[in-house]
Amino acid sequence: MTHRLFSYLLIMCLAAAMALSGQARDKMPPIMADSLHDAAAHYYPGDKTDSINGSLIWIPDSLRKDVAILLRGKGKVVRTYSADGDEKVIANGDTVPLIIRHKNLGRFDRGLFNYLFLPKGVWNFGLTASYGEFSTEDLQLLSLISDCDFSGQTFSIKPSISYTIRNNITLGLRLGYTSTSGNLSSFGVDIDEDMSFDLHDIRYRSQSYTAAVQARQYYGLGRKSRFAVYNEVELAFSSGNSDFDRPFSGEIKKTHTTSSDLRIAFSPGLSVLMVKNVSFDISFGVFGFYLHNEKQMVNGVSLGNRFTSGANFRFNIFNINFGLAVHI
Repeated sequence: MTHRLFSYLLIMCLAAAMALSGQARDKMPPIMADSLHDAAAHYYPGDKTDSINGSLIWIPDSLRKDVAILLRGKGKVVRTYSADGDEKVIANGDTVPLIIRHKNLGRFDRGLFNYLFLPKGVWNFGLTASYGEFSTEDLQLLSLISDCDFSGQTFSIKPSISYTIRNNITLGLRLGYTSTSGNLSSFGVDIDEDMSFDLHDIRYRSQSYTAAVQARQYYGLGRKSRFAVYNEVELAFSSGNSDFDRPFSGEIKKTHTTSSDLRIAFSPGLSVLMVKNVSFDISFGVFGFYLHNEKQMVNGVSLGNRFTSGANFRFNIFNINFGLAVHI
């Protein structure tokens, strides 16, 4: 009796095991039970699969279709990069780190990396130039402004040279020349008999020279060293003069002004390498201190002098600089 009961239980256990094995085999994904050849044919039955060979592999259900698409050559393998602080690149014949490490001064590490943009030992030659001209003739505005004849022009050129003293840090010198002129031949305003006047033969000319020492720190935005933002600090000294001529009591009154200026400016900017050794730069003046002194003379007689100082804490739309730089 005991022998028969034990045999009956053994048969029941074997039957249950075989049933479970059959269910597991039925639930197995096609790519797990069959070859890669059959898996691709399952998802693309109309395509020829003779060129696909391989061995059995195990993949999760969520990747079955993606693997089959890849086997048919209809997908791409995308290589992703992770930031590796020990990765090296070759720059100017030297092996240097791709990521420039800085001490984190904040409370949080935001996972940002400063990639190499300009390696140490690179000379940078830049040039910024601008020219503008304006003129108008016979302008009339609601019959109030008549016979307006004004012309003016401005020109500036600013060459610079710098040296990369450390990776992504440059120190250099910038020179500048600016010239401005304006001529108001005639300008008339006629509102009524008590409010009318006429201006004519007014001329203005000015020119200035600038020398500046500047330091710039770049922050590379990608592994390809194509884009970078930078912070620029500049200590500049400029000197210039201007002449303002206008008629007064039947005579030409001439005012001559000489000025000198000392400034410290902070400017953020963006640099883009258009080709391997040529970049396009744009910077914005947002913050700075200045000391300004000027002296005036009228018809050769000293009129006085004025000293001013101050700070700028605003974005100046008229202080946007565009330029090109060559890196050697």
